[in-house]
Amino acid sequence: MTARELLDTYLAIYEKMLLIRRFEEKAGQLYGMGKIGGFCHLYIGQEAVVVGVDSVKKKGDQVITSYRDHGHMLSCGMDPKGVMAELTGKKTGYSKGKGGSMHMFSKSKDFYGGHGIVGAQVPIGAGLAFSNKYKKNKSVCFTYFGDGAANQGQIYETFNMASLWKLPVVFIIENNQYAMGTSIDRASSTLKLFSRGQAFNIPGQLVDGMDVLKVSKATELAAKNCRNGNGPYILEMNTYRYKGHSMSDPAKYRTREEVQNIKDKKDPIENFQKYLFNQGVKEDEFKKIDQKIKGSISEAAEFAIESEEPELSDLFKDVYL
Repeated sequence: MTARELLDTYLAIYEKMLLIRRFEEKAGQLYGMGKIGGFCHLYIGQEAVVVGVDSVKKKGDQVITSYRDHGHMLSCGMDPKGVMAELTGKKTGYSKGKGGSMHMFSKSKDFYGGHGIVGAQVPIGAGLAFSNKYKKNKSVCFTYFGDGAANQGQIYETFNMASLWKLPVVFIIENNQYAMGTSIDRASSTLKLFSRGQAFNIPGQLVDGMDVLKVSKATELAAKNCRNGNGPYILEMNTYRYKGHSMSDPAKYRTREEVQNIKDKKDPIENFQKYLFNQGVKEDEFKKIDQKIKGSISEAAEFAIESEEPELSDLFKDVYL
């Protein structure tokens, strides 16, 4: 790979992180306008995690995550129009307007959902990995969950089975420091969540989840471990969410100074932009990317608002009773 090709790869990573940031900002605006109802959990601040992981994914690898899922959808290539339309409850959305923020998926993109029940996606991720092993296809399932979900019992049942059967699953703990409104040091007996895999002989490591290149490097190691038949791996991504747990959360459990300090020193997009600038990327290239993304997000919002709502007769379609 030439130096220019490497820069183009990095620019694509930067563009994807910025797309997620701008999408979430617009989603927050539409929620405030009453265009989005129900629960809505924004991913702002955590963009380097999912984009860094995605940078080493191969065709056929699966992704499954929790309810803070818009970034995962966009990173795997789902159309912003379809995602935004689902958020606004329109029939052009990925779940035909019946799933909303927490319940959409795309089989064609190997994205197996956001899931609203805390930790419920983890055993499903192991099931996807079991399928990969059975088919001997060398694919890996990237299974995300948060620091709050790390205290759920089903996580450890899954760890045991995944280790016992050497399933090709990378467990990714998105440790954004707060399980809803409770800081991790008040909720966990250990601050090294990845170390909990030791009881099940699952290797793991702590990763700076605000640095997309460090995320990519660590994920490459973890995925290789799985593809070589060595079983599961745990990556604890040390990250931070700028917004509250959901749009209804005023986040009074932390100070403005704490949040601003992270934004000033650790922002994954601004720091990566500075890195690229030092590597020779010109200001005009950043401006072009920004304009492109703003246009894409505006189109997605307009598409979502103008799309039709589902008919009442659609209520019981696609539902197993």
